[in-house]
Amino acid sequence: MSYSIESTMHDLLANSAAKAVLDQYLPGLTSSPRISMAGGLSLSAVADRSGGRIPQEALQKINAALKALG
Repeated sequence: MSYSIESTMHDLLANSAAKAVLDQYLPGLTSSPRISMAGGLSLSAVADRSGGRIPQEALQKINAALKALG
């Protein structure tokens, strides 16, 4: 499976390497109690709903790192 910011949060959190990418760029996101409610949303959709707390720069870096996972 390939990963990107269009992958669902459920898929990203289920993969330890993808989860590590999220932890690197967005510390605290994966441990937030609210993130489980976003399981069916893509990371980009979560960012759109974050009120600017997930910057576009971070999304670009995360996307590149997730794609590098294969």
